[in-house]
Amino acid sequence: MYNGLLHLHNTLRWVVLIALIISIYKLFTQKDALKTSKTLLMSAHASLLVGLYQYIAGPLGIKMIQAAGMGATMKDAASRFWAVEHIFSMLLAIVLITIGHVKYKKTSKASPTRILYVIALILILLAMPWPFRAGIGRPLFPGMA
Repeated sequence: MYNGLLHLHNTLRWVVLIALIISIYKLFTQKDALKTSKTLLMSAHASLLVGLYQYIAGPLGIKMIQAAGMGATMKDAASRFWAVEHIFSMLLAIVLITIGHVKYKKTSKASPTRILYVIALILILLAMPWPFRAGIGRPLFPGMA
């Protein structure tokens, strides 16, 4: 089950990234971005739920912290990434996406939403386990080695 959820979480990251990039493009070109923003919001929250389950029930979250202790987890870069950096960066990015969507839906002003979405994009890109990152890299697509 964990492996299937990991693949789902991996697939959802691409949905979130594509929807976020399209939303940012539409906001900068003054096109109506409400549908893509809603798609972004739903996919980000779905990814959050899957990720939270993995953090709580999987081996790279709470169980790792409990087994090694917080001090040891923080000293190891890979453990720190999975136990702290990834989850908090993604949580912050999803909060920014949610606030941006609500602001855009209420006011239809693109300016504050653009800023929030760009910051969220930067956070997501920095906190993703790209294949080239030593010790934490994951395949680009599910099932790839």
